[in-house]
Amino acid sequence: MEAIYIDKHYNLVIECKQGSKKACYELYRLYSKAMLNVAFRIVGDIAEAEDVLQEAFVDAFAKLKDFRQDTTFGLWLKQIVVNRSINLLRKRKLELVELEDGHLENIADDESWDDEDLQYQVARVKEGMKQLPDGYRVVISLYLLEGYDHEEIGQILNISENTSRTQFLRAKRKLIEILNRKGQVS
Repeated sequence: MEAIYIDKHYNLVIECKQGSKKACYELYRLYSKAMLNVAFRIVGDIAEAEDVLQEAFVDAFAKLKDFRQDTTFGLWLKQIVVNRSINLLRKRKLELVELEDGHLENIADDESWDDEDLQYQVARVKEGMKQLPDGYRVVISLYLLEGYDHEEIGQILNISENTSRTQFLRAKRKLIEILNRKGQVS
């Protein structure tokens, strides 16, 4: 049985395909903030994230005629933003090194974080993530914030699933080190 995607902006996409500038603007208005956040979490610089966002929308609108709507517009656009962000990092000479297998656990599973200070901790983690090297920040962002699994991350970054897992583990350790150094993790 084939999955059916319900896109609440289906009609806007159709209008945009037919050349409606108003519909294109509306799609931009609806998705730009969320897509800017995606780009920023990956590239770590707001000006570069804004550039990625603009280029992603230009790409999306140019390729809209090829969009078959077998998924939602938002998911399709997010993939373009992620790919554009990754390409920017590659231009910065991003190098991911094949590493050994490691044990993986989610930062959110840390028992020292109770519900009362969770929002505070999340804000601190996001600040700490900005200090991570590009390779670490990309993998941890794609995994924790964007919800990709290691197989998908491997495909996006053209690395092995094992490398994605290990980069995540090292990113997590480095992030905890950064937060502990600043006294931000209890």
